[in-house]
Amino acid sequence: MANICVICEKRPSVGNTVSHANNRHKRLLFPNVHVMRFKYRGQTSVHRGSVCTKCVKSGKVEKVV
Repeated sequence: MANICVICEKRPSVGNTVSHANNRHKRLLFPNVHVMRFKYRGQTSVHRGSVCTKCVKSGKVEKVV
């Protein structure tokens, strides 16, 4: 599963892990993405896809149970 939000297209970013000795190596920072059934705001059709929690909290989508 690709960790990409279908609403805002948030995707994994690249950063560094820094040790106490200031040694650095690359790592991936994944967004908090969940696969769920959802409706867009103001629409009645139901979709299924990966949505980040920021889009759910901000009200861009509505979770369908």
